[in-house]
Amino acid sequence: MENISGKVENNLLTISMSGHIDSTNSPKVEEEINKLIEKAPTLSIVIDCQNLEYISSAGLRVILRLSKDHGDLKLINVASAVYEVFEMTGFSELIHVEKAYRTLSIEGCEIIGQGANGKVYRLDPDTIIKVYNNPDSLPEINRERELARKAFVLGIPTAIPYDVVKVGNGYGSVFELLNAKSFTKLLVADSSSKDKLIDLYVDLLKKIHSTTVEPGDLPDQKEVGMKWVNYLENYLPKDQYDKLVKLFNEVPDTHKMIHGDYHTKNIMLQNGEVLLIDMDTLAMGHPVFEISSMYLAFIGYGLVDPKNIQQFLGIDYDLSKYFFNESMKKYLNTTDQKRVDEVVHKAMVVGMVRMMRRTIKRIGIDSPEGKPLIEACKKNLTQLLQEVETLDF
Repeated sequence: MENISGKVENNLLTISMSGHIDSTNSPKVEEEINKLIEKAPTLSIVIDCQNLEYISSAGLRVILRLSKDHGDLKLINVASAVYEVFEMTGFSELIHVEKAYRTLSIEGCEIIGQGANGKVYRLDPDTIIKVYNNPDSLPEINRERELARKAFVLGIPTAIPYDVVKVGNGYGSVFELLNAKSFTKLLVADSSSKDKLIDLYVDLLKKIHSTTVEPGDLPDQKEVGMKWVNYLENYLPKDQYDKLVKLFNEVPDTHKMIHGDYHTKNIMLQNGEVLLIDMDTLAMGHPVFEISSMYLAFIGYGLVDPKNIQQFLGIDYDLSKYFFNESMKKYLNTTDQKRVDEVVHKAMVVGMVRMMRRTIKRIGIDSPEGKPLIEACKKNLTQLLQEVETLDF
């Protein structure tokens, strides 16, 4: 029968479906499937739907009966139109269903953004794609799509991905951003625009921080921060560790939105409108956590070697420091540098904890790259913890 074929490979029975499956042929389809299973009754089953063009409710009932007898059943390479049927009927919640994804190449594409979990490339004047570091990133992609949707509904100007694609061995999210340019690219093209961009940068930051979210809708950044601290228990003197636990525990709880990776590569300008991208770090919490990540992006990653800022952010270290400091003045509505430094030092405590933990975990405490950075974090924490008595401001 042309609708059904099967093969056994690597202790797996793969059954391929093609064409249309409806009430006229579903009994025969079920009969053919059972014949294939009888020949390999102990094997796990995958149904390859690459060439399946249509499935009716009668066909769905065949799949449902099959899944009851074989709980580990998987459906793979499901075309978009058929996937929508599985999704609308709730089958995707009952059975493991993998959508078929079109393949795109990023070879020769410009990197216009970068975050903890991936890089953003421009495919063409109209389109950008975020490629995730983790090759098994579909759960991350779905999570970020949902976070972006929540932010958009709450009035935050953000691009929501309209497609998920395969890129090499991993996945990417595709966005439509017609002629949008990152703040980094705008600064490189014309550094005299920095003060205007700072105004736009801070205006959006304040909008984000004034947005209230329902408890549980976004991750609690304070909980995440406590995990950073706890990770360092065996790497810091006990008095410093105990003080950090106290400082983090006493950060006021708040249900205000924070982006979590707010820097010039993740903010785009499109036809005069500012758009936020890279939403996987979206959370709720005190702004000290936001400012700590800003400090790292603009200054902290350059502690050992200022060239790291150029490599990460795409602008030189002096411009990066200026952008951060002037942004803090505008954010705090002050020209008093002492007040700015006071708040930045609080954020630095969080930033040093985060960077030290990240370096130990990803690079190693005794590695040639990691050791100088870890020592710089320890030195800064020793000084900061002598003066900082609260992370609140």
